[in-house]
Formats: sequence, structure tokens, C-alpha cells
Amino acid sequence: MKQNPTLLVTLLATLLCLTVSPPAAAQSNKAFVGGRLIDGFGGQPLENSIVLVKNGLIEAVGQEGMLKVPRGYEVISTEGMSVLPGLWDMHVHLQIVGHSDYDHWDEAYVDRWEEEIMPAAAAQLLMAGVTSARELGAPLEPILNVRERIRQGEIPGPTLYITGPFLQHRPYKDNDPSRWGVYGVDDARKKVDQLADAGVDLIKLIDQDQMSMEEVHAIVDRAHERNLLVIAHSHRPEEIRRGIKAGIDNFEHTGLSTMPEYPADVFEVMKNEASNLYWTPTIAPLLLYEYTRDNPERIDDPRWREGLPSDVQEDVRQSLDNLERLDYYQLMPRRRPTLQRKFSQIRDAGIVMLIGTDSGVPLNFHSDSTWREMDHWVRDFDVPVMQVIQAATYWPAVAQGVIEDVGTVSEGKRADLIAVRGDVLRYINLLGNVDLVVKDGEVVRRP
Repeated sequence: MKQNPTLLVTLLATLLCLTVSPPAAAQSNKAFVGGRLIDGFGGQPLENSIVLVKNGLIEAVGQEGMLKVPRGYEVISTEGMSVLPGLWDMHVHLQIVGHSDYDHWDEAYVDRWEEEIMPAAAAQLLMAGVTSARELGAPLEPILNVRERIRQGEIPGPTLYITGPFLQHRPYKDNDPSRWGVYGVDDARKKVDQLADAGVDLIKLIDQDQMSMEEVHAIVDRAHERNLLVIAHSHRPEEIRRGIKAGIDNFEHTGLSTMPEYPADVFEVMKNEASNLYWTPTIAPLLLYEYTRDNPERIDDPRWREGLPSDVQEDVRQSLDNLERLDYYQLMPRRRPTLQRKFSQIRDAGIVMLIGTDSGVPLNFHSDSTWREMDHWVRDFDVPVMQVIQAATYWPAVAQGVIEDVGTVSEGKRADLIAVRGDVLRYINLLGNVDLVVKDGEVVRRP
């Protein structure tokens, strides 16, 4: 029988591909080899590390010469790099991206948040090394949908833990989808149940000093009955007093505007309840104004534009012209000198502090918010670097109740890790240029 040479070549090529291609399961297995591993536990780094990842989980951690890379694993070099758990940002807002005029933003883009703004913000966070984040205040249906799309792998982004809308005494303006007013004790419980039934991960409470104490208790108690943590603002002393009295789990911001320190009675209750509290001070937004005013080139960094439509980019950019004339920034220079004292009081009270940034607020771009917060803790507030890294990895996972699954580079946990060229224990600002990002075992950014 006469043979068809073209057919033979095709068959041979097919057989060759079948011979050399590893099975689908093996292709998902990876070995990250050579880097200096800072695993999140706070101990001595592991030099010349090997991290084996199988089916999205960390299979083994060891050193070159002691841990063998199995056959069929994709080897990814981390030589010369610091390897860390994926970062957490405990306070982000995906529907805002640094624009200076909230009223204009809410009117112009509310219909574009879910499909355009939120996905771009989520992707920017992930590319900056943030593999887990708390989203603390967004319209309910859009943020639920974005969280689900990330879970399904339809769009890139961190693993999200969401509150949906704030619960507060009264919204600041009518028909704000990010804020739900509370009208009595029964309504407080009803709103918590509505959010819990929708599938939020935690509840956010603000302006609790304007509510009745019965309403505050109703929100916190019902949230805890539904196994949801409660996050609360700490802008005013009475917010802190009432929040602690009601049993909230985590305060946000240093607060108190230009007040020089927390009042003595507030500091006492902070100390007394330190073992039951976490605190996310969100320092960076208060320092960005003066820095950006003096270094406007920062606004020209193209990373904050990634994924955003061109008209949105231009609108954000124009909103940041003439910073010194904008009302939002007028108190920033006066608040800056008070930050050291308040930050120190939180630490001195013995409260575990978490990295969170209020990412998305004016000037605070998702592409660089998290590393800047970490850098300020080290450079301006003298927190040891290892403690800062734990505040962005280990402790957030503990606070969110998922430390068994994530938060450290250790066997059996979700394979969320990052790597950056250089020594982050000496130069924490190297995290401004993350080289490698791995989420759920998948490499989403390569060196």
C-alpha cells in the first residue's frame, strides 16, 4: 500500500508531542528554587530554599541539597530573591482608584464600577503582590459578583473578604449604595442578617457614636451570632469607647484628626482589651499628600492606569491637579505630626496591628498602596522589618480566621507567595517592584 508522507509526518509529530509533554496534573506542579525564604512565622530566613507546590497547595519546604525536586515539576528560579507569603491588605476599596472628588466619582462611574473599575483595581493589587485583601465598603451586588468572578478565575485579583455596604447611623447622601442606614434595634439586626444571607465575610460599622448603644450592641451581637467579624472606624474617641464596649473585633485608622493623642480613658480601655482587638492604622494616605505634592512625578507612574479605560485614567489624572487647593488635603500637614504618638499608643497598648491602606482613596493607588504602608512602618515608625512582614502576612490570616489555610509559606497551605529581587529585610521598599506573584499555585506574574 502506498504511504502518504504528509500523513506520516503528522502522525510522528503527534506521537512526539504525546511523548514529551507531561501529564496535565504534573504541569500544575512547580518548584521555586534558590531564594531566601521569609516564611511569615518570624524566625530565621531559610537560605537556598525550595518550595514545592502541587495542585495549588504547598507540598514541601526545604533547602537545596536536602529536598529533592520531583520529576515533572516546573522549576522556577528564585535565586537572588527574597521569597515571602503573598501579602494581605486589610483595607481596600475597589470601586475607587485615587480620584480626589468622591461626589463626581460616584455620579460619573457608579454604572461602571462592577465591569470596569473593580476588576482593574483587583488586578493592580494582585500584580503588586497582594494575594488576599479585605474589601471594606462597596455596593453589595457588584462586590459579590466581583468576588465570585475572582474565585472562578474569570478575572485576576486577590482572594477577597468583603463587607458590602457600611452600616451607619444615616448615609451621608441619599441613595448611596455603599452605605446602609440603621433605624432602630430591629433594623440593625435585619441589616446584619441581610448581609450575612447574601454571603459577606464580615460587617463594617461606622459612626457608631451617633447610634444608640442598643443599636451598636444589636449589630455586633447579631454579627457574632452569624459568625461574622465586625470592623469599625475609630475616627473619634466615642467611636472607640462604644466599639470596645460592644465587642468589635478590629478598628480601622488612627483617627482623631489633629488631636495629639488618644485620651487617657480611651488608652486605658485599649490596653484592657488588647488581647481581643486588632487595629489597622492606615497611615500611608495621611502621608501621601505632602510626598506627592513635592514629588508629582509619582502621579505619572503608569502602573495605576493599568486596566482602566482611557477616559477614567484622564479623569483621575486631572482631579489631582493643584493638590494644595483641594479641600480633602487641607488638614493633612496638621495631622502628620500627631501620627507618631497615636501609632505608638496602639503598639504600647499591646494591640496587634495589621497592614491595611484604605487603598483607592484620593492619591492612594492600588498599584503601590500596600508596600508604601509597610515602608512607612519601618522608615517613619521604627517597627522591625520582620514584624511589618508578619503584619502583612501571618497576623492578617490569624485575624480573619484562616491561618490554617494561608498566611505563611508552609506545608499544606494555599500556595500564595511572592518573590522580589534583593534583601527585603534590609530594604523593605523593594516590595515596590515585586518580581514573582503566585496565587493558588498559579504564577500570575513572572520575573
